[in-house]
Amino acid sequence: QVQLVESGGGLVQAGGSLRLSCAASGRTFSTYIVGWFRQAPGKEREFVASISWNGDLTYYADSVKGRFTISRDNAKNTVYLQMNSLKPEDTAVYYCALKSGGPYNPAVNTYTYWGQGTQVTVSS
Repeated sequence: QVQLVESGGGLVQAGGSLRLSCAASGRTFSTYIVGWFRQAPGKEREFVASISWNGDLTYYADSVKGRFTISRDNAKNTVYLQMNSLKPEDTAVYYCALKSGGPYNPAVNTYTYWGQGTQVTVSS
């Protein structure tokens, strides 16, 4: 079993930055693919970014490409999402999630473990 705890959300003005963290329990964290997702009110949960087990491969949704950066520190069992040039449309609850492997697939239902989420609000 793996437990995930997100932190770093908050209220920021448009154009600002936030860094989200996802801390994981469990000694096998380094073997998992980690993804960030977000869900805005009234909308479905959507893929934001993912990173391979060793950090060599990263993927981003088109809407955040060039503004967000995903990274991981396996020694600390933590994954980060650096978010720059934030826009009001980035407002959502952000979740991190883990899956054990497989080819790139951003679908929500391919991820096994989920955190409780952290709120990000971007004001205009």
